[in-house]
Order: sequence, then C-alpha cells, then structure tokens
Amino acid sequence: MRRIIVLLVIVAVAGAALAALWIFRGREISLFIDRYWMVEAQSAPIQSIAYEGSGTGGILICDGVSFSLNDIRSGLSLSVGSTKDNQLALASKGRVFPFGPLKSASDESADRLAAAPPTGDQALVITRHSALSWPTLFDINLMTGQSPSWKRHTYYEILWKKSSGANLKMVWRYEQFFYPGNGWASGFMTHEGSTGLIRVEIKE
Repeated sequence: MRRIIVLLVIVAVAGAALAALWIFRGREISLFIDRYWMVEAQSAPIQSIAYEGSGTGGILICDGVSFSLNDIRSGLSLSVGSTKDNQLALASKGRVFPFGPLKSASDESADRLAAAPPTGDQALVITRHSALSWPTLFDINLMTGQSPSWKRHTYYEILWKKSSGANLKMVWRYEQFFYPGNGWASGFMTHEGSTGLIRVEIKE
C-alpha cells in the first residue's frame, strides 16, 4: 500500500512539473518540436509574385498574400529588384534567384515589380503550424479585454524550383492566437526576436 501511495505521489509531482513546464516554457518547447514535426495546413501553387519596396525591405506578394521583408532574422541579408535581362529576382549572400520576366511597366506602378512563374517552374506557398500549442494563462489584453487562451507558431514557406534546377526556399514564422468562441485567428502576429523571415536558401 505504501508503495502505491509513493508511486502516486511521484506521478502527481511529475505531472505538476510537466504542467508548469508547459505553462512557463511552452513557446520554447513548441519551437523545439517544430524542428522535427509540424502540421501542414495548406499548399497552393503560386500564380503571380510581386514586390513593393526600395530594394531592401518591403513586401513580397504571392497571389495577394503579403510577406514582409522588413523583419528578418539577424544574419540574413537580401535584396529584390530587376536583373539585366529584365527579370524580377531576389539576391542573398552573393546568389541571385530570378522569379520570372517582369510584366510591362504599363501594367504596374513605379514602386511595384511583378512577374509570373515561367513555364516549367514549380512554385508553391506551403502553410504549416506547430503540432504543440501552449497555454497563455497570464496574457491580459487591457485594450479589448479579450486575451488568447492558446498560441502556436504558423509557418509560411515559399518553395520555388526552376526548370534549370535552381531552388529557392524562404520561411516566415509568426504566432497564431486562439480565442474561445472564435477559434484560431490570422497567423501573422509577431513576437519580438522569434518571428518574421527566418530562413532564405538559394541553391543554383
């Protein structure tokens, strides 16, 4: 009987410790799990891509969905513009990835460059989210009075493979809030130091 009581106490203490860890370190645990496992929510082909900005920073737009190039992970560097052969392209760490021929100037404003994937290119926007969300018991919103009860990370990934074999991979990470009665909100919330553009890879 004593052994059973001791075992129950150990289980209770371990459960309380795990619950406390989940509450106070849930974001970090979720980020760790995200390295190995995420849930794919949507995958859609890119029909058009546009850029609004001055060359550094600005916004990349895929089929009407905007992705910020202003908040990027430390150590990343990139620029967007037109190439000598009149293509919309992204450059990072000395490598250039052309998206496709620019549309005529008459179709676009001066501060907007746009293109469409050339025939033979495979371009996708994939949306994923964390497999593990975390509770937000201590979040208080004094402005609206409504606070999320759960949070998770949402990832937006651009995968682009050209017919020549060149590849581009861009990954944005944001936070997504869950509100009781309303469900999961838009997945573009920011958290200082952990959200925004976190990865850019160009393979030629």
